[in-house]
Amino acid sequence: MNTSAMDPGDTRELLIAGLGRRGFLRAATAVSTAGTAAALLTGGGAQAAAPVTTFPEKILQPGKGQIHGRHYLPSLPEQVRWGYVPSLTGEPVLRMRSGETVTVDSVSHEGLLEDQGRDPVAYFERHGVPADQVLQDAVAIARDYTRTTRNFDVDGPHVVTGPIHVEGAQPGDVLKIEMLSLLPRVPYGIVSSRHGKGALARQTGGSAPAGITLDEVMPPVSTDGRSTGDPLQYGNVSLFTPIRRGNQGVLNGILPQGTSGEVAFPLKPHMGMMGVAFASGDALTATTLNSIPPTLGGGNIDINLLGQGSTFYLPVFAEGALFYTGDPHLAMGNGEVALTAMEGSLRTTFRLTVCKKGSGDAPSVAFHYPFAETPDVWVAVGLSDPDGIQNGQGNDLNIAMRRAVVNALDFLEHDLGMDRAVAYAYLSAAANFEVSQVVDRTVGVHGVIDKSHFTHGHHA
Repeated sequence: MNTSAMDPGDTRELLIAGLGRRGFLRAATAVSTAGTAAALLTGGGAQAAAPVTTFPEKILQPGKGQIHGRHYLPSLPEQVRWGYVPSLTGEPVLRMRSGETVTVDSVSHEGLLEDQGRDPVAYFERHGVPADQVLQDAVAIARDYTRTTRNFDVDGPHVVTGPIHVEGAQPGDVLKIEMLSLLPRVPYGIVSSRHGKGALARQTGGSAPAGITLDEVMPPVSTDGRSTGDPLQYGNVSLFTPIRRGNQGVLNGILPQGTSGEVAFPLKPHMGMMGVAFASGDALTATTLNSIPPTLGGGNIDINLLGQGSTFYLPVFAEGALFYTGDPHLAMGNGEVALTAMEGSLRTTFRLTVCKKGSGDAPSVAFHYPFAETPDVWVAVGLSDPDGIQNGQGNDLNIAMRRAVVNALDFLEHDLGMDRAVAYAYLSAAANFEVSQVVDRTVGVHGVIDKSHFTHGHHA
């Protein structure tokens, strides 16, 4: 990207979306300064030589603009599954060698879904976005009723891209997934609550969940159109969220504060969904292939630490691993309490590497459970129902918490050489256990272990 000729005065007007067509066009065509990279995302560690991430010069339509990877995978209808993840026998849409890089154009489901009209051009036009600035792959997916026949009450919302066959991967291995760069494809996102889901959702039958009263349910009961069968209602509260440059070049999402003020929060792009094939069956009948709950194969893991410079490790269950991704996030708070993050399409470059047992290339925990790290921390993952609703564990956060603690203990003992009782004490004194999300049927907790506490260690 060439930014040397940019007028400094233009930079002050960058990334303002949702303010009418003229304002949006200025934002969509603006060029970012080189300094935006550090403000938006930072790399480090093993990824120090990765491409610098900057806000795009223009809307990143399929195949247009910066593509960092050796391979490129768009998200046109033939490359995606809408609402379901690949099975163990899924047909790859791309094949690559271990250690190679791939750039994936992920597509956010927001603006495409049935309760929003399943017409992204019309939906975004209501928010000041002209038709030629809506992503063409999003339009194609929404309009392809032949490949994307859906049951809105049952199917997952996510546009899932893949699977990718990684040469040499076999069951029992680990797939190492490095996030090298993440480019927002559009200068806006959406935050939604729908289906009566979320941390404060009304229960089936209309009662309030334990701990709150019916008038504390969110979204408010009065917004729920399920009783009338209105597909454009379903309790949907979707907030169009423009991006604006804040102080010191930081990129912020903007939400209204009452009728006159606004709330600005920093972007932190990451992929909510990264997984490998885990279950068998037909996508339209197998509940374990629904895109909503995460599993031992990863999937809709929703951990906001997994941005640029991070590494995600997944146990492999199928030949070639069959990697897939989706659910791109521009920002997300721990818990994801209202149901979605700030959803927005991302162009993400991954390095995919096969790790064999005994090689020392992956943490020992990762050979049976998802595990992650950033340049600064190790991340022990815990899920309430990791095998896909087979053991009746459901969405109990206590189960997810216990598994995160056990996985952290296993890592500290087997990979860093700590006495297990000492590791237990250390976790209590110095580690942070955070709620990943409470909205994906299978809920998650992740333990965060600071690398700076250790004088030496595996994967430090």
